[in-house]
Amino acid sequence: MRWGVVSLILGWTIGLVSVPLVAVGLYSLYVEGFEQAIRTFALPAIISLSLGYWMISRSGVSEPSSLVRDREAFASVALGWIPVVIVGALPLWLGGMFHGPFGDFWNPGGANSTSQILYGLLHSWFESMSGFTTTGASIVDPATSPLCGSGAAALNDFNGDCLGSQRKSLILWRSVSQWIGGMGVIMLGLLIFSRALGGGMALARAELTGPSVSNLGTTLESTARKLWGIYVGLTVIQAILLSQLTSMGPFDAVNYSLTTMPSGGFGTTDSGIMHFDDYIIESIVMVFMLLTCINFSLLYFAFSGRSNEIWKDEELRTYLLIVLIAWIAMAVNISRSGDLDYGILESIRHSMFQAISITSTGYSSADFSQWPVFSQFVLLLLMIIGASAGSTGGGLKVLRIRIAFELAKREVMKIIQPRKVVAIRFNRSVVDEQRVWIILGMVSSWMVLVTASMLTISFLEPDLTMTDVLSVSISLLGNTGPALGEFGPSGAAAAWAGMSIPSLLASTILMWLGRLELLTVLVLLHPRTWDSD
Repeated sequence: MRWGVVSLILGWTIGLVSVPLVAVGLYSLYVEGFEQAIRTFALPAIISLSLGYWMISRSGVSEPSSLVRDREAFASVALGWIPVVIVGALPLWLGGMFHGPFGDFWNPGGANSTSQILYGLLHSWFESMSGFTTTGASIVDPATSPLCGSGAAALNDFNGDCLGSQRKSLILWRSVSQWIGGMGVIMLGLLIFSRALGGGMALARAELTGPSVSNLGTTLESTARKLWGIYVGLTVIQAILLSQLTSMGPFDAVNYSLTTMPSGGFGTTDSGIMHFDDYIIESIVMVFMLLTCINFSLLYFAFSGRSNEIWKDEELRTYLLIVLIAWIAMAVNISRSGDLDYGILESIRHSMFQAISITSTGYSSADFSQWPVFSQFVLLLLMIIGASAGSTGGGLKVLRIRIAFELAKREVMKIIQPRKVVAIRFNRSVVDEQRVWIILGMVSSWMVLVTASMLTISFLEPDLTMTDVLSVSISLLGNTGPALGEFGPSGAAAAWAGMSIPSLLASTILMWLGRLELLTVLVLLHPRTWDSD
């Protein structure tokens, strides 16, 4: 491992975080005043720039493009999340969303105790990790946030909506962090290693499965620009539609657009999408959630007039079939349930929304933790399956599960007909045998990680039920956000706030592991990766 190259890449990555910090800081300056903007966003921006410049200057590397290898590429992407999340947590900590060193926003003159400040830092770290990894699990609750705690309620007109009572600039920063994180899963390798064909191409092939990378552009840099254009364009279109065609205000429209495209799920109120209870809003959001679950290469084909190639993609057809079956099954199950006051139309509406959302943002149009067991089990399976490879959605990805299924079918055929040669095909092409076993290794590793996380969380939190432990583990590793049981849509923040310090730290590690993609995790665990040579 040549740490000079890694230091250079990390320096540029950390330094770039200062750009959105300054942008949101200017918004804070406009709506909240000079003092709050400087205290909340100027200091993190200065830290970001200073740390980035120091790492670049200490690297001693002037031309990384000819030096970056796969090991440096994967290590840089994996390690880059940590300082970025730390910098992203500072505005939440300094700005008063959680207990910070400057006192509370509602009572600036009152200093917090050391334990409150440390707890506030932990909660800020959790919220920032959930944002940048696009998990969407929030810990903003009266038990953690001073703005809606007992002291604040005595001095402010707290209306019971803890998240909705926060400063608008901090709400916007949470959304921006998810938007950056969602872009990162597709773009990080391409942007950083656009000229380093080793690491850059390896990451591109890992994320842009399906159509070949060369179909999008002559170089990785041009591919990155095209994907960036799609990402920004869809975000802007959704914001315009929500603000112009619905009752949603401009601020909410921007925030929900920023958190839909990365499959994030952060909202502007405690109840999220349920707050609006508007089928038009849900319909617009559903369309864009569905787009986030599709391989971005296919979206490029659609926008470039090659839509005939989209429906040839087996992964897309498989994903749409899975969502369709899940939607119909849940709609029938919910409509037959005597415990829910849902009509047929409501059953169809909410089951369709959740079938798409659980593989994407994790938004909730209804409290699905109260649904029948069958429907909850379907949602749990959708959380595991996830979206398409090359999308911003989470989970194992449809491509991997499909190829693992084809491998199992081939092994059965070999038992029945030992002499028959059966090749695994996908999109009318034979899948390379080495790639098949890599995917099988990913699926196996994911199962091991889920098992380990279940054991860890159940040991640290003995009062949680089996449903809580299972769904939380899958949700964290799949970067889904909401889970079942106490961690469902209506009480997730309170449930997270009630967890112990080791559990919260372990949860942030699981979010990080889930966002790295399993191939990166396997590379990092190999001792040879860290050899100095």
